[in-house]
Amino acid sequence: MKRMYLMETTTNATIATTIKTNLAGVGTRVDTACIRAGRDAHPRLVAVSKRQPDERIAAVLQAGHRVFGENRVQEAQQRWRERRQTYNDLRLHLIGGLQTNKAAEAVALFNVIEVVDRPKLARALAVEMQKAGRHLECYIQVNTGEEPQKSGVMPDNLDALLAVCQDECGLNITGLMCIPPVEEEPAMHFALLRGMAERHALPELSMGMSGDFEDAIAFGATSIRVGSAIFGMRDSL
Repeated sequence: MKRMYLMETTTNATIATTIKTNLAGVGTRVDTACIRAGRDAHPRLVAVSKRQPDERIAAVLQAGHRVFGENRVQEAQQRWRERRQTYNDLRLHLIGGLQTNKAAEAVALFNVIEVVDRPKLARALAVEMQKAGRHLECYIQVNTGEEPQKSGVMPDNLDALLAVCQDECGLNITGLMCIPPVEEEPAMHFALLRGMAERHALPELSMGMSGDFEDAIAFGATSIRVGSAIFGMRDSL
């Protein structure tokens, strides 16, 4: 079921109150989904801050949340570079497609790269991590719907890519990520991703967004990427 989330641009105090309420609502949904799934461990909540106004980002930080997801390296640099100096516990996930010429910037800024999807990118990340002395946690993005317009390795090519990432590049691959097709039932894609992760003994599963994260939790998501349910509708570009 699709959900719509609205937030009027008013005073910062109103925004802060609304954000706090939204976070509490998401927390309740997560608690309920975990109970239904018989899970003790809750998934990591990644607040998807892409294209959100500064006042909403500030309100989420004020509410105590510290894990955020961004799609674009340049936008994330503008938003988070200075904030990292204030919030030492900030944790940033890259959840949007990454060009190889942005690998150095991504390695410098992010804590988790969720979008490794091809050998060329894996090699570029390995080079930049070695230069920077960082060994970031990485996920492989799987195109579970085999959509030609979407990033992610095709399911049949996962084994080969994982071998390149681990054996050749020495990347710290800890999990898989997917974005199901909007017109299909997400549960079958979550089940597929879980099966692939189990086959390769990968503990992390990044799946589920504002409208379907309860289903993702039922299938073992360890990270859920939630934007509009926290921030409200993104402003148009």
